[in-house]
Amino acid sequence: MTKDLNVGDKAPAFSLATDGGERVSLKDLTGKPIVLYFYPKDDTSGCTREAVAFTALLPKFSRLGVAVIGVSKDSVESHAKFKAKHELGVVLGSDPDGKVVQSYGCWVEKSLYGRKYMGIDRSTFLIDPKGKISRIWRKVKVPGHAEEVLAAAKAMANPS
Repeated sequence: MTKDLNVGDKAPAFSLATDGGERVSLKDLTGKPIVLYFYPKDDTSGCTREAVAFTALLPKFSRLGVAVIGVSKDSVESHAKFKAKHELGVVLGSDPDGKVVQSYGCWVEKSLYGRKYMGIDRSTFLIDPKGKISRIWRKVKVPGHAEEVLAAAKAMANPS
């Protein structure tokens, strides 16, 4: 288990294969703010609503220069189908071995109908242009979440 991440910590490095056959990494995005959101599974109801919400706000994130990346343990092929089916615009990173999920502390014990199992805790990290964690949302509830992240990104881009 990794240490808990806190606001102000250096974001753990990542390099992930994406749905488009490319790679996305923290190093390549240095100098840009990043929204890195972790979700349990492609094409499930909550994960679909979250990806659709971030896609709807993508033009606003783009105007702020913010990269938005969704991460799950699903394969690149699964991501590509998920993206095509729902016309998603966000980049989806594949972390099949769960190393990035674990480095961000998102691999947790969950419980469903009394059965305990390990899974991804729906979490979002706002990373500043210097690679430091600016905001953390854990146990995310999907309704209104993308809007809240956008507001935090705006505040980070335009500090008063």
